[in-house]
Amino acid sequence: MQQLVRVQNFGVSADGYGAGEGQSLERPFGHVDPGDLLGWALATASFPGRSEPGGSRGLDDHLVRGSSHGIGAEIMGRNKFSPHRGPWQDHEWRGWWGEEPPFHTPVFVLTHHPRPSFTLADTTFHFVSGDPADVLAQARAAAGGQDVRLGGGARTVRAFLDADLVDTLHVSVAPVRIGSGSRLWSSPDELDDRFHHDVVPSSSGVVHHLFWRR
Repeated sequence: MQQLVRVQNFGVSADGYGAGEGQSLERPFGHVDPGDLLGWALATASFPGRSEPGGSRGLDDHLVRGSSHGIGAEIMGRNKFSPHRGPWQDHEWRGWWGEEPPFHTPVFVLTHHPRPSFTLADTTFHFVSGDPADVLAQARAAAGGQDVRLGGGARTVRAFLDADLVDTLHVSVAPVRIGSGSRLWSSPDELDDRFHHDVVPSSSGVVHHLFWRR
């Protein structure tokens, strides 16, 4: 069975940005409120780590519920893992997610600066450099025959798209404009030469764009 590279539940603004500028410890998405981009997912009954009963059902919940099925490894950019820049100064920082990260697979963090791997609960973080194809080879080897999820941010997803290494994408477009930051695209239609493309509006106000290889 083919190991797919999947982008899932990735939120962008109407002008194509997945995060704003000025990322910090207090502001993981920079000048943007993450709820503006991902509030639709946070509100679903199946959102990982949900601590309260209830939550929305329907299309949004269906997309969130299936997002981890068949995933054996994850690749993310350094700034999804950390707000820090340059050489690692603080090895005590171990991500935004606390002692039980939501990934439950090996995670490969793209960085130019080496750092030892470490494990939290059932998630081991590896810090790797190299071009997208090299990093993907490492993730596939660790995925145990399952698919590899490309978790973001936008520049990381774009690098794998430009290297023609992505098989399926689910991108939610929120009805807000950011104006600057980390951008995935100018228009979703720019991928139509390589992907089939369905557009599905949701009652939550976002529009889901679903892509799969031609």
